Parts: sequence; C-alpha cells; structure tokens
Amino acid sequence: MSAITPFLTVTESLHPAELARYARQISLREVGVEGQERLKRARIMVVGAGGLGSPVASYLAAAGIGTIGIVDCDAVDLSNLHRQLLYTTADIGSRKATAAAARLQALNPNVNVIPFDAELTRDNALEILRAFDLVVDGTDNFQRRYLVNDACMLLGIANVYGSVLRFDGQVTVLGMPNGPCYRCLYPVPPPAGSVPSCAEAGVLGVLPGLVGMLQATEAVKIALGRGEPLIGRLLLVDGLAARFTSIAIEKDPQCVACGTRELRELADYDAFCSPQRESATMPALEVLQITPHKLEEWRGASRKLSVVDVRERWEWDLGHIAGATLLPLSELGRTVVSLDPETETVVYCHHGPRGHAAAERLITLGFHRVYNLVGGIEAWSSEVDPAIPRY
Repeated sequence: MSAITPFLTVTESLHPAELARYARQISLREVGVEGQERLKRARIMVVGAGGLGSPVASYLAAAGIGTIGIVDCDAVDLSNLHRQLLYTTADIGSRKATAAAARLQALNPNVNVIPFDAELTRDNALEILRAFDLVVDGTDNFQRRYLVNDACMLLGIANVYGSVLRFDGQVTVLGMPNGPCYRCLYPVPPPAGSVPSCAEAGVLGVLPGLVGMLQATEAVKIALGRGEPLIGRLLLVDGLAARFTSIAIEKDPQCVACGTRELRELADYDAFCSPQRESATMPALEVLQITPHKLEEWRGASRKLSVVDVRERWEWDLGHIAGATLLPLSELGRTVVSLDPETETVVYCHHGPRGHAAAERLITLGFHRVYNLVGGIEAWSSEVDPAIPRY
C-alpha cells in the first residue's frame, strides 16, 4: 500500500503549460484562474477503480485536481474492459490501482496520483481517507458503501455516491452540512441476496461512464465551491428511457451517523450486512407468488386483501401501487401490527427479492396467506401501470 503522506508540493499558481492545458475551463467565468488553482489544491480520493472509478478518476485528472487517491485491491480482468476504460487488454492481470495511476499520470503529468493497492477495511479506512478533502464512492457492494459513509462521517468529509445496475444508476452527494448520509437513504442493508450484483444482473457498459461523469461533475463543483451540488437530492438515471429523475431525500435526525452522532467507530460491516435470520439452520419457507395481471384481476374484483410495499420511503415517493401500505422491510418487525394476519396479503418491492424476504417474515409471524408480487413494482409498471416510473 502506498504511503499517504507526504504529498507532492502543490503551489497555488499555475505554470504556463497548465494555463494552456486548462484554457477552455479557465475561460468559464465560474472557474477562472482562481478556480483552477482551487482544483490544483484539491485532494480527492476515489474508492474503487472499476466501472465508476474509471470515468471519475479520468475526468478529475483531466480537470486538474491536484491530488487524486485511488484505492482498489483487484486486478484487471477481461470482463472489466467493456466498461472500465482506464485499462486496455494489455493490462489484464495488472493491479488496478497501479495501472490506473499510470494511466492517469500519462493523461495529466501535472497531477499527483497516489495508488493504494489494498482493500478498504475498518482497520485502514480512517487512516487512508483522512488525508483527503472529498471522497468519491465507486464501490459495488453494501459493505463498502456503509464503510465509506461511516468513515466520511467520522472524518467530516463529503461523499459523492454513485451506483449502477443493468440500465439504471443513482448519484447523490452525502455527508455535507445539513444534508443526509448513506444511512439516511438506507438505514439498514437489504437482506443478503435481495439486490443482485452487476455480475449477476449485468450492466450496460456505457452506463457507469454516464454515472461516473455525473459523480466527477459533482466532485469538481464541490472543489470549486460553485453551483448546486446534489445535496438532499437523489438523481435517478434510466439509461433505457433516457430519463433523469431527481427526488428529495431528507436527513434523518435519528440517524446514528449524521443525526444523533452515536456512531463513534467503524463497525464489522460484513456482519452488519449478513442475512438477518432467526437461525442459520432455519429451513426455507414456501412463499406463494402472484403475477401483476393476477393482482390487477383480484383488485378489480374487489377481493379483500392487503397490498404492502416493503421498499424505502424514497422509493415509495417515486411511485407505488394505489391503495398499498408502506411498511419498509427495515421496519417490518415493529410495524406489522397494523396488518391483519387473517387477510390475504400481497407484498412487493423493486424487483421481488425483498418482497420474498418480507413474505417469509410474515409467515413466521403467523400470516396464513401471503403472496410475493413477481417482478415487484418494476413488473407492475411494465405490465399494468406504465405511469409508475422505472428506476
């Protein structure tokens, strides 16, 4: 792992070659020479040198960010190359952090790129991140996202978050004063297996480039102190429909990280994100399934049933089945008392896995007729109500 300090000495003034390199950017009234010098003084850490980290780091280097950290413990694989444009076929087998640093240094020799060929963990995250002014999160699993969030909150560093899956992406700015953090957006991790990885569900190769460029844009704006960053707003990117949707997300005053500030140290995130089961030997429960068209038929026949949305509030606000009740999976244990266990109950989430986990939970609590909506709200939107946006 690379040493964190000392950084190369970065002077405030720009030399002639830099003035020429950044001329089109300096000509912007909102940037100017003073703004370019601010970028030169900025220190930004990119966590993850994969699909998101590749465009983020490339544009930060091209923009003239003075010090860029790259932390990643993986090696370049052939399957990376359709979306991770920092690398070429010749880089297969090379360490991502060092290969990325070499490419960025070749792109712009005026910036200082510091590679960390290491996994970011609870033991080293604070040490690695504390030397930077801003973090851009390009990780691809919930353990690392909570780790990055909590480390940033403990260090008082803003976090530009992004994620991608299939044709969809998300971007927001977390950890700013009066703004929410990742735990406000997702108070607890979804059940293990409820959200597929990119390896399982796939991702359109150009989508991480689009989302990564948005993350880089937010990082540059913050470094400049210009514009309106995505604070308290989650930008949803629908690549198939070429649609961008911005929804409000609020800071939770009871959040342990940014609200009550009960969080004092980094946790065991592998345990935190592990399956929440009563027992490791608990047998799988048989959950009944219902299709969107069958549910529509039942609703049209005025059949007595409860429809329960187990997504988070921000997902509900984006669109939901009329007449449904919002009971987030993360709160189901204490809110289930509002349901009648003798009534037929249909649960749904985004794609289906969280709904399945909720149905299992209801069955263990004595509910007799519980159905999971096949394909979740995504399938309902596609097959029944296209007015509900996909995300």
